[in-house]
Amino acid sequence: MQNSQQKSIPSNTFRYLDLVMAYFVAVLIISNVASSAKIVDLGFSLFGVPMAFDGGTLLFPLSYIFGDILTEVYGFRASRRVIWTGFFCLALASLIFFVLKRLPADATWEGYAGSTAYDAILGGMSSGGIALASLAGYWAGEFSNSAVLSRMKVLMQGKHLWMRTIGSTLVGELVDTTVFVFVASLFNVFGWELFITLVLTNYLFKCGVEILMTPATYKIVAFLKKKEEVDTYDVGVKLNPFSFSQK
Repeated sequence: MQNSQQKSIPSNTFRYLDLVMAYFVAVLIISNVASSAKIVDLGFSLFGVPMAFDGGTLLFPLSYIFGDILTEVYGFRASRRVIWTGFFCLALASLIFFVLKRLPADATWEGYAGSTAYDAILGGMSSGGIALASLAGYWAGEFSNSAVLSRMKVLMQGKHLWMRTIGSTLVGELVDTTVFVFVASLFNVFGWELFITLVLTNYLFKCGVEILMTPATYKIVAFLKKKEEVDTYDVGVKLNPFSFSQK
């Protein structure tokens, strides 16, 4: 098994890293489209707070599971590259929806769908507010998650994977959810009256998914470590999201 104290393996020699990256980016973009499409109300309250969440919450927690797997197996540097890839892909998707919204509409399409429907369903992805909220929350949350897991692995000498995945998610999801809802509310995407409800519900749901998926995370991590013949420990690695050096 390889760790970060030895010469790093070029990323193009890994068999599954590109697949993990592809799934990660797909989950990220689909969940953000779903977030703007619908808000779900579960019909009950917890401590007086209605349990409602945006549609992306159903899928978005998987991005953190992929983030845990990336950092645990390939290390922070590989995870950093994937996070930035996801960031620019999400920015591109938002830009396309933004441009599409402003292009002239076909008369037939206006008859059976129309700009009003587009704005209601996809307006979030095409507006500056939701795009900025998604990008800010994703960026801050994913890097927080990756940095915490990376440091915990070194400190715990690779033991207790469940503690690292859940612990890093508790931090990363809190940062992500709070930043996302705050920025979205600031740009009037969500009403401020929904702030606590959306933060609490999204946070509890996302962390709950992480906990339930822990057995699957164990199996995927074990599979990748065996097949890739790598188990990265980020000893001496700078946890700087803007640094692309090999240290």
